Amino acid sequence: MKKNSVGLVLALMTILISAFKTGTTDLDKTKWLIGTWEQKTARGHMYETWVKASSTEFHGKSYVIKEKDTMVFENIKLAQQANGLFYIPTVKNQNGGEPVSFKAKTVSATEMVFENPAHDFPQQISYKQISKDSLVAEISGTVNGKFKSQKFQMRRSN
Repeated sequence: MKKNSVGLVLALMTILISAFKTGTTDLDKTKWLIGTWEQKTARGHMYETWVKASSTEFHGKSYVIKEKDTMVFENIKLAQQANGLFYIPTVKNQNGGEPVSFKAKTVSATEMVFENPAHDFPQQISYKQISKDSLVAEISGTVNGKFKSQKFQMRRSN
């Protein structure tokens, strides 16, 4: 009976360790974001491109192409850390060129919401998958006591 108990305990430990190793992280839930997304604007075509950099990070870049000119205005890390998922943009000519962290408030298979209440604007950044080939990104927050929001409806271009 003692041998069976030890065997059962070892089998259960193996199952639990395997389950822990293959657990889904918040970053895993956001794989639908990988690729290139496009929005046509009066200023040109705006793009956001995402690639998987490692098992704990995606890298993104926002840029506009007008005629033959490409203007990058934001580099982004989506980073899985011990205390959560973080959206970390570095925006040209903002925050002294330093990255700003937004912690995930909501992460599901179709939506991500990140917040940083201490940031000037935006205080919230969200992405919502509408279909396999479309999403809506939104930045929002308060500026001078007034709520402000800007939406970006994007289509997959690759």
